[in-house]
Amino acid sequence: MFHKSNSSQFNDHLLQEAKGLELLRQTIQEHQVPHLNIPKIESVSDEQLVLQKVNSSSWNPQLMEQLGKGLAHLHKVKASYYGLEDDNYIGLNPQVNGQFDHWGQFFVKQRLLYQTNLIKDPKVKKLLEVPILERQDLLETWLNRHCIHPSLVHGDLWSGNVLFDEQGPWLIDPAVYYGDREVDLAMTEMFGGFSEGFYQAYDEVYPRTSVYPQKKVIYNLYHYLNHYNLFGNSYLQSCRSLVDQIQYYFG
Repeated sequence: MFHKSNSSQFNDHLLQEAKGLELLRQTIQEHQVPHLNIPKIESVSDEQLVLQKVNSSSWNPQLMEQLGKGLAHLHKVKASYYGLEDDNYIGLNPQVNGQFDHWGQFFVKQRLLYQTNLIKDPKVKKLLEVPILERQDLLETWLNRHCIHPSLVHGDLWSGNVLFDEQGPWLIDPAVYYGDREVDLAMTEMFGGFSEGFYQAYDEVYPRTSVYPQKKVIYNLYHYLNHYNLFGNSYLQSCRSLVDQIQYYFG
């Protein structure tokens, strides 16, 4: 068994993580999504989450291709709204959700502007928030136009949240919600660790959109803002760079 203690200030942090794992498991089972595995939850409380232990090993090209194909099949499952009934967490920060009919409104309000509102330094807040507010309508309309349907997304898909063993890929530590599938793909590129074969396998099942490069900038700004709010100035330049790119794209 793997025991995880609650290191956050929020009593329901592990409870929401467990809910996310179960939602992934149910969706994978109900829609017969291939390749993806979710650790079994043995018990969960405010203080501790006990999971099935995965004896993980290094990935190989076949396992990475399985991850790409499995993720694409998961993303093909159509949901009925954007967001989630419950709020949950992205790392050690709250992640606010709610149920929305339009992807652009959800992402700009509940992701980007929620994070800029957490910024304590007024100069930094103005620097990062004002360009988004000035382009809010443009961003929302553009994102609405380029999102095909709501998909269940892992929400925190970097290489540290994927394990591999002889059964295939395992997803852990989710921050789930229903959103544009390409938020997951964008985050895989933030810190590396995913092979070219992963992306090729994904695109064989569910090709990325032609505007994915622009979406990647918008979607990863959310995570860089979150990292800035959690870890400080080492992430400020990345936030500024992505905001500058958004200004370039949207005038």
